[in-house]
Amino acid sequence: MTHPTKQQLLETGLVMLLEHGYNDLGIQTLLKETGVPRGSFYHHFDSKEDFALRVVDLYMDRVHDALTACVRDESRPPLERVRGFFEMTKGQYRQDGYLGCMLGGLGQELSGVNDVFRLKIESCFKEIAGILAGCLEEACAQGDLPRDADCRAMADLLTDCWEGAALRSRLLRSPAPLEAMLDFYFGRVVSA
Repeated sequence: MTHPTKQQLLETGLVMLLEHGYNDLGIQTLLKETGVPRGSFYHHFDSKEDFALRVVDLYMDRVHDALTACVRDESRPPLERVRGFFEMTKGQYRQDGYLGCMLGGLGQELSGVNDVFRLKIESCFKEIAGILAGCLEEACAQGDLPRDADCRAMADLLTDCWEGAALRSRLLRSPAPLEAMLDFYFGRVVSA
């Protein structure tokens, strides 16, 4: 079980990283927002980088919860489960004010200057695509996709397209790019 102070810092950090990114995340601002003393921060985290990486882990825990809820719901066909994950994510983005995906934002901000974050975020995207690929393979087995479909490539494309749409959604503060991307992907790519 995570210590309550550590959890409070991570939860607040998740919001702050999503809103401001890594470079604009001030530890002093985080401490002021949470009311946590500086020493407590460094008791739980070695550095700002360590803290942000743990926030990424928290974010991924939530992504995994949503993925699990959707892809394991065998009462729905596999393609509906995959789309359901993205619809659920779109709902979270709405609650966040269409700030997009924290992984995508951090990846854009840090991938050119920090290999630790570049590799961490890429592994997160690979994990997500791998789980989606499994559900797409079920769709192949059920005849909803061509039997020879490259489900991993389709899942990678879906993840990549979603991240681009999430960026546009953030820029526009609108769900329109997310909706258009899902409609295109599931209407044309999957049915092709």
